[in-house]
Amino acid sequence: MYNPPKSKKKPESQLSASARALRLVARRDYTRQELRAKLAPHVEDAAELQALLDDFTERGWISEPRIVEQLVHAKSARLGASRIRHALLKRGIPEDLIGPALVKLGESEPDRARSVLARKFTAAPATPAERARQVRFLQSRGFSFQVAMRAACSGDQEDGSGDAITDGE
Repeated sequence: MYNPPKSKKKPESQLSASARALRLVARRDYTRQELRAKLAPHVEDAAELQALLDDFTERGWISEPRIVEQLVHAKSARLGASRIRHALLKRGIPEDLIGPALVKLGESEPDRARSVLARKFTAAPATPAERARQVRFLQSRGFSFQVAMRAACSGDQEDGSGDAITDGE
């Protein structure tokens, strides 16, 4: 019978803050705020935790611009700009990093809304109630009202005149 050698790993409770942080960032990307929250119960000195976070940031192991890029890429096919903004804020990303990423998303928002709508609904809305249902669906996914209306009504406008939708002006 084979007996594998005993592991020489320390129990989780005996890990240093640095080892614990390294183990966390090896699994997935964390923002400074998320990592601080995970490590705070295990570190007595706040200055030590701040120095550790600064070191990890300097080494590139914590990169909030990278997290923004990854999250936007992962969620942009399914969600609108407001839901993506909310997800980024929830993870503790600063507003100055979110703004530029969402500007790029705004350019493709109408196309992404039509794509999301086409995946969910097979036919263009036949009644105002069905159109309202589709608009509510898109709004729940984070698309603005104007974008949602344009996407829901795009099947109605075969001639492309745009008379059925106004920009609210």
